[in-house]
Amino acid sequence: MSDSQAPARSPAQEPVVTLARHMGLWALVIYGVGDMLGSGIYALIGKAAGIAGSAIWLAFLVSMVAALLTALSYASLGSRYPRAAGAAYVTHRAFGKPLLSYLIGLAVMASGLTSMGTQSRAFAGYFEGLAPGVPPTVIVLGFIVLLTAVNLWGIREATWLNVVCTTVEVSGLVLVIAVGLRYWGSASYLEAPPVNGMPGVLGPSLILQGAVLTFYSFIGFEDMINVVEEVKDPRRTFPRAVVLALGVATLIYMAVSVTAVSVVPWSELAASKQPLVDVVVRAVPAFPPIVFSGIALFAITNTALLNYIMGSRLAYGMARQGLLPAYLGTVHPVRRTPHLAILTLMAIVLALGLGFDITPLAKATSVLLMMVFIVINSALLVLQRRPGEPKGAFEVPRVVPAGGIVVSALLVAHAKPQELVVAMALLVAIVGLYFIMRPREVTEDTFIEAAEEAEATP
Repeated sequence: MSDSQAPARSPAQEPVVTLARHMGLWALVIYGVGDMLGSGIYALIGKAAGIAGSAIWLAFLVSMVAALLTALSYASLGSRYPRAAGAAYVTHRAFGKPLLSYLIGLAVMASGLTSMGTQSRAFAGYFEGLAPGVPPTVIVLGFIVLLTAVNLWGIREATWLNVVCTTVEVSGLVLVIAVGLRYWGSASYLEAPPVNGMPGVLGPSLILQGAVLTFYSFIGFEDMINVVEEVKDPRRTFPRAVVLALGVATLIYMAVSVTAVSVVPWSELAASKQPLVDVVVRAVPAFPPIVFSGIALFAITNTALLNYIMGSRLAYGMARQGLLPAYLGTVHPVRRTPHLAILTLMAIVLALGLGFDITPLAKATSVLLMMVFIVINSALLVLQRRPGEPKGAFEVPRVVPAGGIVVSALLVAHAKPQELVVAMALLVAIVGLYFIMRPREVTEDTFIEAAEEAEATP
């Protein structure tokens, strides 16, 4: 039979195009470190000093231990079920409630999208300072289009940009440590802010208040699970990458904290709008502050890029699981990227970045993430007790997810009333969207099929 006479191949026989596994252990570690460090650390030091005094390093240490509980739960779940949209997947696997899975997935996505919108505005602000005269709207548009092009190009290329940005970002923090190292030991590292004119007392309550603020510096592990389908040997690689990334970020944060209060008194840091720039200029008066503006551009680019990658893979995974429209689960046959999900999110981020100030929305989605962590830790407890569930390459005792639930609940309890109100409004909006779209094919079979496709990825 000639080729022209051969029977046409049915759509069911067409090979499924899946994401490409290009990320090794160190690429994933760099992804996590870049996500955790972000651009927020340059301002966070000052805010933390206002709460914890010179004991900022202790606040970072305590918040790392608190974050480690949920991070270890994610590490265990990632080694059991290496899926994009991992949070939505494990929620459905544990509880079998499509609405809850939809809520979890879109809450995480909302956090990433609002972060991207915020970062695009921040990038425009810094860039305008370096190149005055360029309209902010043009900068935001160009920034998002550039990130879209990189994301569409491929995970290998996006990973290289992440490596470059993370290197510059970390170099800025290493510079802070290097110029201030000779000042180590010149200050008290347990001095608390005064209360009503009286000397402050560094107690557990004060440290916990500082830890609540610094906790958000470590939640990049949530983004890591959404690229797990592009990781080589994810069952073993993912848990090690999560722990290593958390460890590296902690060491950098603590070293920067000790350096900052050694060079500049914590009270001055608390009042500064650019605390780390003040540290470097105090230690090396001839240092040009504009260098940090350039470093900030790389840090902002990195944060936005990683949130974009996470959001597009989350949309892809939820579509494969039947929770979002099927077209979002399409993968480009050449670039092996979820191109339709990427382009859809680009439209949303452009609206956020060009539309209005979304800072309150971004803060509220951080509260939603804490709620997500409560559900994910609960899901792990349920799955650990269920007979027949697969074991991962990395298992944790039940006290770990239980501790993660307690810590996340405490953080939600410490949220500001207005943030809770906006977070609740977002949840109501997501529920409304669910009933408008009404995913109708969310069954155990769709989740199993998505899992098999992920396992088959070469």
